Amino acid sequence: MDNSKRNELKKLGLGKDVDLHVYEVPVEYQAVQSLVPSLWKQYHPQLVVHVGVSGMATTVTLEKCGRNHGYKGLDNSRFCPHSHCCIEGGPDCIDSVIDMESVCKRVTASGLGVAVSVSKDAGSHGRSAFVHVPPIAKPYSGEDLGRALQAIVQEMLDMLDQAKEKIHCQHWLWIEVR
Repeated sequence: MDNSKRNELKKLGLGKDVDLHVYEVPVEYQAVQSLVPSLWKQYHPQLVVHVGVSGMATTVTLEKCGRNHGYKGLDNSRFCPHSHCCIEGGPDCIDSVIDMESVCKRVTASGLGVAVSVSKDAGSHGRSAFVHVPPIAKPYSGEDLGRALQAIVQEMLDMLDQAKEKIHCQHWLWIEVR
């Protein structure tokens, strides 16, 4: 995600009850495997949202599950795990506890003018979520994407607050993948 999207979300914020932390995480297997766990340990977040820019995306896409296998492409440091897995020995697929269909419907109904869709292809697990966004001006402005991300995250937090098993935590952590 480029600086304009990151700055737009920081400017909009997520309300006084939410601590927003924005980190740029390189698209590198080894960097993700070391940085993400250290951020979880540091902040103990209620929710983590990973945002990635997809040149193929035409909507803001909420990912329902994360796949662990089938990674054959080189990352930005020209590395690919020999096992072709993100986490060796991990499950094939991990579904998010967040009802992405409901988040999509609520954000769409809010009338932001940004198309939001749900994918089952890649993405999230546990108290994490992955959102793909299109590049700036293809078709949305940085402001449009910032407002859409703000609405999506607020819906996700509301959903977690209404869950039977509440996760008590004072922090919000936003992980940015580019």
